[in-house]
Amino acid sequence: MTVESEPTRTTTEWRDGKRYLWILGAIIPLLPLASWGLAASTGIEAFWYFTLVFLFVLVPLVDLVVGTDKNNPPDEAVKSLEEDRYYRWVTYAFIPVQLGVLVWGMWMLGSLDVTARIGLALGLGVVAGIAINTAHELGHKKEQHERWFARIALAQTFYGHFYIEHNRGHHVRVATPEDPASSRMGETVWGFLPRTVRGSLTSAWSLEKKRLARLDQSPWTLRNDVLNAWAMSVVLWGGLVIAFGVGILPYLVLQALVGIWLLETINYLEHYGMLRQQTASGRYERVNPSHSWNSNNLGTNVLLYHLQRHSDHHANPTRRYQALRDFAESPVLPTGYAGMIVLTWVPAIWRSVMDKRVVAHFDGDLTKANLQPSKRDRILARYGVAA
Repeated sequence: MTVESEPTRTTTEWRDGKRYLWILGAIIPLLPLASWGLAASTGIEAFWYFTLVFLFVLVPLVDLVVGTDKNNPPDEAVKSLEEDRYYRWVTYAFIPVQLGVLVWGMWMLGSLDVTARIGLALGLGVVAGIAINTAHELGHKKEQHERWFARIALAQTFYGHFYIEHNRGHHVRVATPEDPASSRMGETVWGFLPRTVRGSLTSAWSLEKKRLARLDQSPWTLRNDVLNAWAMSVVLWGGLVIAFGVGILPYLVLQALVGIWLLETINYLEHYGMLRQQTASGRYERVNPSHSWNSNNLGTNVLLYHLQRHSDHHANPTRRYQALRDFAESPVLPTGYAGMIVLTWVPAIWRSVMDKRVVAHFDGDLTKANLQPSKRDRILARYGVAA
C-alpha cells in the first residue's frame, strides 16, 4: 500500500527589497560637502553647483534608467514593517547631518568668492528643501519626539508653520479650490508659488488662532505652534550670525528661499488639476487614491522616503514611509518628482505633458477638474467641453 505524503508547506516571508537603499536618503545633506571636495580637488569652481546637477540631472536619469518599482508590502507585513525601528533611525539620522552641514557651510562662506558662495547656498537650499520632506514624514507621526524632530528640521528654512498647515489644513482641504497647496490646471508653478506661500501662512496662523481661542488664550503666546516654530529658526539663525558674522545673512535667506521653492514645487505637481467632487450635501467626497498624482520611479522614491506614493499617504497619514503602497487607480506622473520639477520651469512644456493627462483622468469632462478660474472658459473651450 502506498501512503501519500502531505504536500510540503512553505511560508515565504516578505522582505523589503529597498531596505538598505533608504540609507541613500542620508547622502542628500552631504552633497554640499561633495561639491566642496570636487571643487577643491579639481580647481573647477563650477563644482560648487554639483548639488543642483545631482538632483536635477543625475536623479532624473536614474529614474529613467532604473525604472519603476510597484512592489507593495502585503497586508500581513504592514504591522511588522511599521514597527521595525531601523526605518525610523534612517530618518532621524538625516537631521544632525543636515544641521552639521549647515553650520559647516556658514563657516565655509568666509573663505569663498561670491560665485562659490552662491553655489554653496543653493546646495544648502536643496538640502533644506528635502529636509522639509523629512519633517513631513516625522511630523505626521503620533510620537511626540518625532514631531519635535520635524520642527527642528524645519528651522533651517524658517518654514515651521508648514507643520501646522500641512497636517491640519492641507490634509483636510486637499484637491479642492480652497486648498492653497493644491494647484489648478492652467496655473503655472510661478503663479502657484506666491499663492501657496501666502495661503499656507495665513491658514496656519488661522488654525492656531482658533485652537488657542478654544482654550481662551491669545494667539500671541509661545504656546502658538507657529510662533514657537519661528522661535526655533530665530535661535538657529541668530546663533549662526553671532558665530560667523552678519555677512552670512543673505546666504541664509537664499538657501531658505530655495528650500521653500523646492517644497512648494513638489506640492504643485502632487495634485495638479485634481478635484474632489461635491456630494448632494455640499460637502466634498472623501479623499481617495484618484486625488493625487503618484510615481513609482525608484530613484526619487528612495531619496524622498516614498513621498511619491502620495495617494496612500493621504489615505493613511500616519503610515510610515516604508509601508506606503501603490494604487492602480491613482493617476501616474510620466517620471519621478525630480524630473517633473525640471518640467515645471517651462510652463509650455509642463502643459504639453500634463494637461492631456488631466483630461484623460477625467475622461474628457474637465468640469470635474480643478481649473484656474481666470483660464476656466478658455480651457473648457480648447477641449470642447461646455461650461
